[in-house]
Amino acid sequence: METENALGALAALAHAIRLTVFRQLVQAGPEGMAAGRIAERMQMPASSLSFHLKELHRAGLLTSRQDGRSIIYMARYETMNALLAYLTDNCCGGNPCSPIGGIARTERPARARRERQGVDR
Repeated sequence: METENALGALAALAHAIRLTVFRQLVQAGPEGMAAGRIAERMQMPASSLSFHLKELHRAGLLTSRQDGRSIIYMARYETMNALLAYLTDNCCGGNPCSPIGGIARTERPARARRERQGVDR
């Protein structure tokens, strides 16, 4: 993913309504969700939702298809995965991202505290 595409996707997701809509569509899976159902779940007028769907679509995060009188929106998982890959591209020195030394995240603060105190040397 190019930097400009990443910036567009991040800008589109940097709004509470659009982030919620995108998360709902990710959870809906490849079959997607009708615009009317999204508006109902979001408790917002279709005209307001349409603006947010357009922004997500412009950023390449959504695709749509006509199904009778409804428009079905689907998350574009390839764009989502490309964005995640872009964000983690040089993470952890090129190794798969994981907690330090295989220690669970909840255990890190205690370990760091012990190391500062000279217990784990």
